[in-house]
Amino acid sequence: MIFKKQLFTSEKEIIIDSIGKVIIKKSAVAKYISIRINPNVGISVTIPKRVSFLEGEQFARSKKDWIIKHLPKIEKIEKNQILFDGLTKYETKFHSLLIEQSSLKKTRLTITDSLIHVEIANNHDVYSAEIQELIKFGIIETLRIEAKDYIPNRVAELAAEFQFNYNNVFIKNLRSRWGSCSAKNNLNFNVHLMKTPYELIDYVILHELVHTIHKNHSKYFWAHLEKVCPNSKKMDKELKRYSPNYF
Repeated sequence: MIFKKQLFTSEKEIIIDSIGKVIIKKSAVAKYISIRINPNVGISVTIPKRVSFLEGEQFARSKKDWIIKHLPKIEKIEKNQILFDGLTKYETKFHSLLIEQSSLKKTRLTITDSLIHVEIANNHDVYSAEIQELIKFGIIETLRIEAKDYIPNRVAELAAEFQFNYNNVFIKNLRSRWGSCSAKNNLNFNVHLMKTPYELIDYVILHELVHTIHKNHSKYFWAHLEKVCPNSKKMDKELKRYSPNYF
């Protein structure tokens, strides 16, 4: 399976006082103006083709207070991030990461049954923001594949064992939550759960299954969770050692 990242048609760099560099990118597929702050990448504004760079710059400057508010969180994440290269040893539950320099003209990402293979083009720097983002994209897509294979089946097993009823299971790339349960008992799980031990995956699944009965974190919720998942408070504390934002 070969993935291609979206290519932007053109970009422009601006400097904003108290913030620094902001990249404005024109996208062939974007419908709206959006702003993002990504660890080790920086601040970027994506604009549709029909929107001028001047409008993109004005939008970025209008978000100055928002950027300043969120930058400390991103800096904290950056301190805990891995910088990927050919020597990086990284494994998911079922895949290994292999990064190689190649003679290709374009960097290529391939995901097989057991490998996340990144072939770096001869004119690309593995430490560049673009390549680091591609590698992380490959890992996230791999986690998504693994999560879709594992989590729905495990939900069904635990629901049957403890007599829970639920509607659908969805796998999402979430920024903070490990999981959630909707009013209609649809269960959402974070792809990054696959980076945690299996017992913590079970804990999160059971946590959300209990929410099909108790929609809040009342004493009844915790009592029910403890019944189906002994040492649930300890598990909850252990889960805080992990973060969806860190690789």
